[in-house]
Amino acid sequence: MDSVSQAALGAAVGVAVMGRTRPVWQSALVGAAIGTLPDLDVVIDEGDPIRNMVLHRAETHALFWQMLAAPLIAGVLALLTRSNALFVRWWMMVLLGLFTHSILDAMTIYGTQLALPFSNHPFGLGSLFIIDPMYTLPLLLGLILTMLLRRPNRLRWNAAGLAVSTLYAVWSVGAQAHVLNRIQAAPEARSLSPDRILVTPTPFNTLLWRVVLLHDDRYQEGFYSLLDPLQEPSRPILFESFPRRNDLDRRTSGFEDANLIRAFSKGFYSLADDGRHIRITDLRMGQHPYYAFAFAFAQHHSEPLVPISPMRITNRMPIEPGLDWLWRRVRGMDVSAPGRATPNRTAGERAIPFTPGPRPPGQFEGPKDLG
Repeated sequence: MDSVSQAALGAAVGVAVMGRTRPVWQSALVGAAIGTLPDLDVVIDEGDPIRNMVLHRAETHALFWQMLAAPLIAGVLALLTRSNALFVRWWMMVLLGLFTHSILDAMTIYGTQLALPFSNHPFGLGSLFIIDPMYTLPLLLGLILTMLLRRPNRLRWNAAGLAVSTLYAVWSVGAQAHVLNRIQAAPEARSLSPDRILVTPTPFNTLLWRVVLLHDDRYQEGFYSLLDPLQEPSRPILFESFPRRNDLDRRTSGFEDANLIRAFSKGFYSLADDGRHIRITDLRMGQHPYYAFAFAFAQHHSEPLVPISPMRITNRMPIEPGLDWLWRRVRGMDVSAPGRATPNRTAGERAIPFTPGPRPPGQFEGPKDLG
């Protein structure tokens, strides 16, 4: 999750564990620091952009190493605050602050290596988007009320914020499971095993879900809102198909850089040749044609292909039309996503082309900024 969410969670955990044994501001401040501590691994340069990606959320997010580090950090905190008698509370606060950071990260799709050093499997449930105000705001509100109010029962506000945010995280898991069941019943997905179906929330919410169906030579992408049945109970899920270039897959099977992404993405990747370089894209984060992680790793004009130092390629969705589309699609409106003026839809031409801003009836234009 984002740093604000992790700091808010750490602060709420700190206040809950320390209770009235320490000033609320101190527990919140220390808890926020502990809650962001694992993400300091971003300052470590692993050598190239691909390794910086796959080795993030590694040792500092592993529960085993956190368990070993917790008593040492707690000892330092007890010493600095001159509260050795509270060592056990500091220990529990640090341990829970570190554990909840990693568990929350594992609820996003990125991949968190919780089981190091015993396994480097990147756990990524994908039920929460990396930034979700509905998760973070209850934590912040509970903390603010706890610090501002001077009533004897003010700690209840912090506990309430923790409870609401936790229930929201649980809701996200249930919503994801519901959408997955809905997708598995769709004709396009019936021949696929569950590990070739990706269901993740779109930015800032758990109402609109992005779905990726992985085939050997292509992938299909569609969107499903929990509010879609309110607009049309029998509306089919519409998928668009994009190539994965499995011909390039065979030619680059021995490239270590590409293999790192193949493993880290759990197979949800595509390859492309842009005329200059061969690139690999992690399909889990973003949506076509805007993805967070794409890397050039080989030259175009060479046979056999020659590797190059990995270069990250960025292609960000324009913010204003992206948010406008998101708001409309969350509400169940059938509109094409930005960057897709003439989508290739497998369930029929039903979506209206997306246009940012007001839409006079009968007047539709394609997006003006395709990045």
